[in-house]
Amino acid sequence: MISFNQKGDFSKITGFMERAKQIVGAGVLNKHGEVGVKALSMATPADSGITSDSWSYRIRSSKGEAKIEWFNSNRNGSFPIAIMIQLGHGTRGRTWVQGRDYINPIMRPVFDQIAQDVWREVTKL
Repeated sequence: MISFNQKGDFSKITGFMERAKQIVGAGVLNKHGEVGVKALSMATPADSGITSDSWSYRIRSSKGEAKIEWFNSNRNGSFPIAIMIQLGHGTRGRTWVQGRDYINPIMRPVFDQIAQDVWREVTKL
């Protein structure tokens, strides 16, 4: 027979994680939000420049997590132009415009740097 007994609670680890979330959300994610906006803006194919100038970000925190989200506000009706460029789209003339993968390659280094910086901040606690 195998048994397991546990005494106490997880308040220390929960407190650590909450402090880490606050540190990361306040500093590291905001810094990288701006970096991501600049990278996306520079990488976005531009005819008029509206789509490349329409990037923004938001930091969202909730219990146990903090995350960063990037947005592009330029739309054709309700459909985001940035997604049309990324994935491709059909035209009114029933032709297909091939997508260009410009988001993933430019954001990979940003994601890698976020992971490094978050780890560095969390391990300082």
